[in-house]
Amino acid sequence: MKKILLTVGILLGCHLVSAQTPEKMSYQAVMRNSSGQLLINQNIGVKVSVLQGSPAGTAVYSERLTGTTNTNGLVSLEIGSGTVLSGTFSTINWASGNYYLKTETDPTGGTSYTIAGTSQLLSVPYAMYAKTSGSSGGSFTLPYIASVNNANTLFSINNDGDGTSLEGTNNTTTSSIASVRGIVSQTAPGGFSSAVRGINNGTGGLGIGTWGSQNGSGWGVYGVTPAGLGVYGNASGAGTGVYANSNTGTGLTATSTNGIPASISIFNNANNNNALNVNSVGNGTVVNVSTTGNGTGVLSSTESGFAVHGITSAQSSAGIIGDNNSAGEAVVGRTTSDIAGAVVGRNDGGAYGVRGFIATNTTGTGVGVLGQVGIGGSKGRAGRFQNLNSSNNKNTFEVETNSNGNIPDNTEGNASSFLVDNTNSVAAAVRGEVKTIFGNFGAAGIFGVSSGTGGFAGLFHASNPAGNGNALVAITDGNGNAITANASKDGNGVETNIDGAGNALYAWVPSFATGRAGKFNIFNTSNTSDVITVTTVGNGIAGNFKVDRTTGTSPAVKGEVNSQFANFGTAGIYGISSGTGGYAGLFHASNTTGNGPALLAIADGNGNAITANASNGGDGIEATIDGSGNAIYGWVPNFATGRAARFTNFNTSNTNPVITAEQRSGGSIAIFRAGSTPANVARIDATGKGFFNGGTQNSGADLAEAFDVEGNSAEYEPGDILIISTDSDRTVEKSSKPYSNLVAGVYATKPGVLLTEENIESELIGKVPMGVIGVIPTKVCLEGGKIERGDLIVTSSQSGVAMKANLKKVKIGQVIGKALQDYDQNGIGKIKVLVNIK
Repeated sequence: MKKILLTVGILLGCHLVSAQTPEKMSYQAVMRNSSGQLLINQNIGVKVSVLQGSPAGTAVYSERLTGTTNTNGLVSLEIGSGTVLSGTFSTINWASGNYYLKTETDPTGGTSYTIAGTSQLLSVPYAMYAKTSGSSGGSFTLPYIASVNNANTLFSINNDGDGTSLEGTNNTTTSSIASVRGIVSQTAPGGFSSAVRGINNGTGGLGIGTWGSQNGSGWGVYGVTPAGLGVYGNASGAGTGVYANSNTGTGLTATSTNGIPASISIFNNANNNNALNVNSVGNGTVVNVSTTGNGTGVLSSTESGFAVHGITSAQSSAGIIGDNNSAGEAVVGRTTSDIAGAVVGRNDGGAYGVRGFIATNTTGTGVGVLGQVGIGGSKGRAGRFQNLNSSNNKNTFEVETNSNGNIPDNTEGNASSFLVDNTNSVAAAVRGEVKTIFGNFGAAGIFGVSSGTGGFAGLFHASNPAGNGNALVAITDGNGNAITANASKDGNGVETNIDGAGNALYAWVPSFATGRAGKFNIFNTSNTSDVITVTTVGNGIAGNFKVDRTTGTSPAVKGEVNSQFANFGTAGIYGISSGTGGYAGLFHASNTTGNGPALLAIADGNGNAITANASNGGDGIEATIDGSGNAIYGWVPNFATGRAARFTNFNTSNTNPVITAEQRSGGSIAIFRAGSTPANVARIDATGKGFFNGGTQNSGADLAEAFDVEGNSAEYEPGDILIISTDSDRTVEKSSKPYSNLVAGVYATKPGVLLTEENIESELIGKVPMGVIGVIPTKVCLEGGKIERGDLIVTSSQSGVAMKANLKKVKIGQVIGKALQDYDQNGIGKIKVLVNIK
C-alpha cells in the first residue's frame, strides 16, 4: 500500500456554559498520498487515544472513528462520539497535566491502521475544564499574542447552530483596515498557501467558500499583487472558477493602463471546452469590438482550429458578413501559408460553400467570382477546385449555360471558354488531370459527353491548313493506353479514313522504344468474333509480316491462345484452306544452305508438341524424305526421360494394328539397337523370324500351349486339371477319374509363353492355354488326404480337381507335379503346383 501523508489540524472547542458543555473535540485531517495528491471522497478509519504525561504516556481514553474525505481531501470527525475502546471521555482530568493525542489511521476505512501520529493537546481543549471548575464563562486578555510551532490547527471553533463561527468587526474610518486579516509571513511559502482560506463542505449549488460584499460603489472582493494574480478562482470540478453577475450594470469589467485588460487561456491539451463563452438571449450584439486607432478590431489566430467561426441557422442571416461602404474590400483573406487558404467557404449542408453572384448589374461587365494571379508579379493559380472525399461522386466543378453559344467566338455563349492568347505559348488552353488508381468510366482528365442525338463528345480541329500540328496527341507516361476507344453498340471503337495518300492507320515504334506497333485483344469469353479481320479485294497479301533483320531472333508472326481447353480451333495460329486446293499452313525454309527446320513445335507442358488428325482417309502425318535422312526421326536428348516414340490405340473396337511396318525391298522389317555406341541387339527379318541377342524373358511362370476343348470353352476356368480327349484329335477335357493316365496339364492362369500352331493372324477363339511346365495355380481337394509341400499330385474323382497321390498306387504318367503349398481345408481350393507331367 502507498504511504499516505496526513496534514492534520485539530480544532478543539467547547461552550463555556456548564450545563451544556459538549463532551466532544473536533478533529480534521487532510489526506494525501505519497505523490502529494489528495484522497478525494474516500472512506477512512481512525483510532484516537488520549495519552497522559508524554507522547508515550498511558492511554486514559481510546475510541474508533470513521469518516469520508470531501473533494478537498479533508475529513472532519468529533472525538467523543465514536466507538469507545477504553476509558471514559467525560472523566478526563484536563487540569492534572499535559495530554497528547495519538491517531492511528486506516485509509481504506477498516482497522488495519498503517499510519500513526502523536501531537500535544494545547490550551484550547482545556476549556472543557470549565464544566468541572464551576466557572460559567471565560475570556481572553486582549491583545493576545502567542507563538507555537505545531503542525496542527491552533484555534478551532465549531458552531452547530445558524450563527457565525467567527466574526471580526472594525468600526474605524482608516484606509486599508481589515476586520479579519490572515498573514503568511514566510516569503517563500509552499504552493497554494493562503493567508485566508474559506472552505464550504456543502454539496448544494448555492454554497460559497469565501463571500465578499460591499454596500457602496466599491469592490465586493479586491485582490492586488505586483506580479502574481490579484484574484484567483479555481473550480476543481464542474463549477465556475470566478462568477460575475450584474442585474443592470456590467457583470465584469477589465481595464488596464499599459497591460492586457483580460487574458483567458486553457493550458490542458486534453480540454476540449471553449476558452470563452459569450451568450445573449436579446437582440443586441453579442460581442461589440471597436477601435479608433489602426489596430485590428478582432485578431484571432489558431494552430489547427478555426481562427474565426461564424454560425447561423437562418437562411436570411450569415455566419460572417463583411460590408463594404466605400472603396475597400468587404472581406479579405490573407495567408502566407503554402498549404492553407486565405478564404475558405465551407458547406456542411446541401447549399454552397462560396457563392458569388451578380445581383443588379445588366451591362455584362459584372463578375460573380473573380480569381486573379499575376498582380505585383505574383505566381500561382487564379482558381483551383478539389474534391477530397473519395466517396463523393459529384462534380468537383460545374459550368452551365442556357445560351445558344457561338463556337468561333471565345466570349459569347459557351458553357466555358478557355484561351491561351499567346502565339509563343506552350501552355494548354484546358488542362484536365485526374489522379486515381482506377480506370473506371468517367475517371478522366477531360470527360466530354454528347447527350443529344447529335454532337460530338469531343472535337479536336487543327483548323490552320498550313499547320503541321496534330489535331489530337495522346501520350501516357505510365503503363496505361494512350488512347482507349469503346463503342457501346454497333459502331466502331476507332474509325479512321484518309482522303490523301497516307495511311488510314499508321502505328509505329520509334528507334529508342521497345513496345509493339499494334496489339489486338478480345477479353469477352463469349465473344466469338475475330480479334482482327484483314480483307483485301485485290490480289495482294491480306497480311504481310516480316522481321527484316538477319540477326533477328523474333518471329514474324506470333500467335498465342491462353485456354484450358484443346478444342478444335483453339490455336495460337489457325490456318484454313477453304478452297479445293491450297494449304491450311505452309512452312518453307527456302534457303538451301540453311539448317533451321521448316516447322518447330515445342510443348513446355504435358501436351503434345504436334497433334495431327485426318478426318477422312488421309494420314494423320505423312512424312517423306527426298535426301538421305529419315522421314521421321524421334529422339530423346541426354537430359530428358521420355520416349523417342509411342503408339497407342484407344478405340477398343478398332482391330487394326497399332503399328504396321512394311518392307518391300527384302531387308529386315525392324532392327533394335542399344548402348552408348548403339549396336544391333534384336531383329525381325522379312519372314517374321525374331532374333534376340540377350534371350527372352516373360512375366508368366509357366509354359503353355493352346488346345481345343470338349464342349464349351466358357465352362473351363484356370486351375482345372486337363486330360487328353479320347473322342477328338488334339483336344483336351476336364479330368473325372483318380490316377488318370491321360493327364496332360493344368488350365494356365498366366502363361509366360503360349505356344500355338496357328498363324499370327489367328485370334485363338475357343481354345484354352494348357500349362505343361512351370508353377501353375491348381485346383485340389482332400480326397487323397492332407497335402503338404513336396507331395505328388494326381487327378481325383472330382471333375477338373487334383489330390495327393498315394506312393503305393501311383504309376508312371499319372503325376501332374509337386505341391508347393500345404492344403488342409474342406472343399475345393487352389495351391501352387510345380507342374511337370510324368
